[in-house]
Amino acid sequence: MKIIILGAGQVGGTLAETLTSEANDIVVIDTDETRLRELRDRIDIGVVTGAGSHPRTLIQAGIEDAEMLIAVTNNDEINMIACQVAHSLFHTPTKIARVRAKAYLEKPELFQNERIPIDVLISPEQLVSDYISRLIHQPGALQVLDFAGGEAQLVAVRAYYGGPLVGQELRFLRQHMPSVETRVAAIFRRNRAIMPEGSTVIEADDEVFFIAARNDIRAVMSELRKLERPYRRILIAGGGNIGAGLARKLERSYSVKIIEFNRERAQQLAEQLRHTIILYGSASDQDLLLQENIEDTDVFLALTNDDEANIMSSMLAKRLGARKVMTLINNPAYVDLVQGGEIDIAISPQLTTIGSLLTHVRRGDMVNVHSLRRGAAEAIEVVAHGDKSNSKVVGKAVDAVDLPQGATIGAIVREGESGTKVVIAHDDTIIQSGDHVIVFLVDKKYTRDVEKLFQVGFSFF
Repeated sequence: MKIIILGAGQVGGTLAETLTSEANDIVVIDTDETRLRELRDRIDIGVVTGAGSHPRTLIQAGIEDAEMLIAVTNNDEINMIACQVAHSLFHTPTKIARVRAKAYLEKPELFQNERIPIDVLISPEQLVSDYISRLIHQPGALQVLDFAGGEAQLVAVRAYYGGPLVGQELRFLRQHMPSVETRVAAIFRRNRAIMPEGSTVIEADDEVFFIAARNDIRAVMSELRKLERPYRRILIAGGGNIGAGLARKLERSYSVKIIEFNRERAQQLAEQLRHTIILYGSASDQDLLLQENIEDTDVFLALTNDDEANIMSSMLAKRLGARKVMTLINNPAYVDLVQGGEIDIAISPQLTTIGSLLTHVRRGDMVNVHSLRRGAAEAIEVVAHGDKSNSKVVGKAVDAVDLPQGATIGAIVREGESGTKVVIAHDDTIIQSGDHVIVFLVDKKYTRDVEKLFQVGFSFF
């Protein structure tokens, strides 16, 4: 597939690297020649220096035969105009744009072919707010990912000494919880992937990914670690789009405070958020944190655009007694360095955004793509189509599906007369046409094999 990417920043660069590894023809446009050169030296792509919304620049990049335009510059207006130009002049089939301003996102009717022709809108701030909200709703989880509209969830937890299943074989999980359906999709031990089998013994400090119906998540977590009490008091450092969006989601169910350094922004937040306490000041001010009883805070969230400020304020909050600390890290290279010490969870907005973009780029009927383990692994929700004569998966039992190395089918979400049903995958589970199949890949290089597996033969048409 020929894809043109506007913007060679963290998102555009990571996306180009991912898509190039999947045998796509990628051209990246940016005004920064140095950034483009660094990207081209690292991966095999085409680059064009220029304004991405200009027709001449797009022609130089090959827009006339491109199948997709992905506009992810830091400028909403450039992204929107580029999609308009690609549609009006070159009839580009698929146009994806990153749009951050709430004023645009509140008017979805703008984004139609007869107005601003964007097929898919990506809002990083909204995606990150949703991601953090799921972590807060499941205390103790390292990652929480939704599938089938939240009916099923894939959760990562750190196994602790004293967990009922720690030190035991996985086969005993069903005996421990006879009324709960779950499947362990993967285990990472000292950063090495272990494909789970019945004889696999869970060890303390393992990072365990399991899938279950949303209502069963807490029960499964209790087998791997001591359950944390629900969070109640949330303190957010930074009242930007992510901080404000998260507060809006949480303020009716939690006690939420925001620390904002900009006085004018603090006043705006006070007018917009009726159930959130707005504090004017710096999150690195020890006296302010002590005054706000930081030792009684369940979750401290550093959500500014400054990585160093986020790290410093988070470490201070942790030392002063905050129970859980989560930090926004814009440079993905920092994530592994800071997570797991004084900072409990480091959140990369780039990786969160990449997963959403890949959902619309991948071949086959992809519903969700989630990037895991800092981009090394993936969880995919893909729809099975066809029948036994033209599909490699429909009508087959899970253990008969020719999955690539390191892939497991964790669950199936199936629509029936009684509504949506989450079916945890067992070896003898039969895949039906229309099933949403959730596949876990410990190595994303095999994603293309999964795509091919779920593509139907010509007889389907």
